[in-house]
Amino acid sequence: MISDTELDALRLSGEKVRVVRDELEANDVTGIVVAWDDEQVLIRRQNRRVVKLDRRYRYQLFSEPRQSGLSDELK
Repeated sequence: MISDTELDALRLSGEKVRVVRDELEANDVTGIVVAWDDEQVLIRRQNRRVVKLDRRYRYQLFSEPRQSGLSDELK
């Protein structure tokens, strides 16, 4: 699970992130971190829609190569 400090750093930097939800790259969500709570993260997509995602998904910078696979907690 991604920590509060990591989420805060992503929110403050405004960098685009990729959320890997499963093995299919087409199911990834990209956008910027807006807010979060204990279980969910709010991501603003490029089309300005907001999506709530589970904190247990893999969060990584969009500029980095995609790392497939889920965190051990979701398996």
